Amino acid sequence: MSAPPGQDIDLKVRCSSAAFRWARKTFDARDGKPGEVDRGLNASFASILSVGGKRLGVTSDGIGTKVEVAERTGVYSTLGYDLLAMVADDLAANGIEPTNLTNILDVDKLDERVVDELMRGLSQAALESGVSVVGGEIAELGRRVGGWGGGMHFNWCATALGVLPDELERPIDGAQCAPGDAIVAIREHGLRSNGFSLARSILSQAHGERWHEARCQATGESWGAALLTPSRVCCTLVRALVGEGVVPHGIAHVTGGGIPDKLGRVLKVKRLGAYLGTPFEPPAFVQELVGLGQVPARVAWRHWNMGNAMLVVLAPGDVERSLAVAARGRGFEARVAGQVVEGDKIRIAQAGEAAVEAEVN
Repeated sequence: MSAPPGQDIDLKVRCSSAAFRWARKTFDARDGKPGEVDRGLNASFASILSVGGKRLGVTSDGIGTKVEVAERTGVYSTLGYDLLAMVADDLAANGIEPTNLTNILDVDKLDERVVDELMRGLSQAALESGVSVVGGEIAELGRRVGGWGGGMHFNWCATALGVLPDELERPIDGAQCAPGDAIVAIREHGLRSNGFSLARSILSQAHGERWHEARCQATGESWGAALLTPSRVCCTLVRALVGEGVVPHGIAHVTGGGIPDKLGRVLKVKRLGAYLGTPFEPPAFVQELVGLGQVPARVAWRHWNMGNAMLVVLAPGDVERSLAVAARGRGFEARVAGQVVEGDKIRIAQAGEAAVEAEVN
């Protein structure tokens, strides 16, 4: 099965590049002033600004059509973890410690209970991650916002701010990556907030309009519950690594575009490739999705994280210490997934499956 209409990842990349091209023209406006943009940042998941001698990071994102899964199940309290993960982990991918977040909730009509559940989940996720929610906006837009069912429909986005820790001389951006570096994967149990249009297309074809009530054979839970699995927020692990004196050479936050695009963003800085022989396996429900939709491996690995929330590129001598840090405290699951290699390709090989190969560009 190919991607459904509207899910052309290459088109999205081109559109994002066009938007950034115009945004970049505005950087001159802050040259030599507070808010000057770091133009030397390479593998960028966020922007770095200079304000009062401090280097601050900023990024924006949303949770996309995962909202529909909450509308179908009536469960809203976990979406805050997804919203926080999308922005906080983008900051962390450049070594920035997330500190503050603002959010915008666009709705067709207000439902106080739903808003309360959304914000309760965001509050819990933020407290666990050391982030303060400092502002927001709720906009009633009527028929400009749609969704599933008869309840409140909404889009939810956020902007996160952070600071580069004093331990780092410069942002983590792939410039230090070298052949032989280890690539450590951090496990993810869900889809995070990416690839839901493809997942919904598969499930609606297999189970009809009320696909969220059908049972996933692999897990026994409903498909609605499986797809609502909250994102693992990884920024605290990155901060812990830096605090222990471990400075990653690069970090890929695996969201839209999957490992090929996001790890590729890190590796292209030094024109390197990667071999991943032991990434985490996709969660059981994702494997079932792949089978239901007969999704080619190259499509699955670009739409979904396939069980890997982050990939951290490390000097070989930092691996054991990093795995120990991951296992402590919040119990992140981490393992060596592969290594950086010469060349311009990322090769992902899992037992019993054909390898996925993508060019780094």
